[in-house]
Amino acid sequence: MSARDFSQDFIAFACEQGVLRFGEFKTKAGRLSPYFFNAGLFNDGSALARLADCYGAAILAADLKFDMLFGPAYKGIPLVAAIAIKLAERGCNLPFAFNRKEAKDHGEGGSLIGAPLTGRVLIVDDVISAGTSVRDSVDIIHANGAIPAGVVIAIDRQERGTGTLSAVQEVEMTLGMPVVAVARLTDVIDYLAGQPVLEQNLAAVRRYRETYGVV
Repeated sequence: MSARDFSQDFIAFACEQGVLRFGEFKTKAGRLSPYFFNAGLFNDGSALARLADCYGAAILAADLKFDMLFGPAYKGIPLVAAIAIKLAERGCNLPFAFNRKEAKDHGEGGSLIGAPLTGRVLIVDDVISAGTSVRDSVDIIHANGAIPAGVVIAIDRQERGTGTLSAVQEVEMTLGMPVVAVARLTDVIDYLAGQPVLEQNLAAVRRYRETYGVV
């Protein structure tokens, strides 16, 4: 499956599920966005399996060097487990782990569940907004003597934050590791251009990209 194939398949799927919607939505930054992405609506078994398959295709296409997967609580927990299953089905069987928000003081104790964090660790998340979740994950990985190998997310808004860089670019620059996205806003624009029902949203999305976008 080519990069275009899995990104376009993912966008079509996100639209079908109502995860990617078009209209007028206010962002945390106070901007009026012509689209909204809510990964929490991938909320049944079939949807999660297909989502994980798209992640798996993006990970393998990126040719990243890593030894295991890590999913930050809470959204990263079902993601990391499902992606590990899909990668194993593709012949890439890897250990995975995730964290608790609060450390457990009985039983096995601690804040980590799953395989020990060792080697090069790929972080799995849904989006990068301020990068806080990624930085917390990097701290956890370093604290366990492992190495952060990169981050994989569902969608890159390619939108600048408070400065000239996007949240993804800031993570790549400050943490020195790659961020792989299943799809980017430019992929959404390409998708809309070929969809008669949704094409009416194309001009608004293009204007938003021209106003707030980064390369």
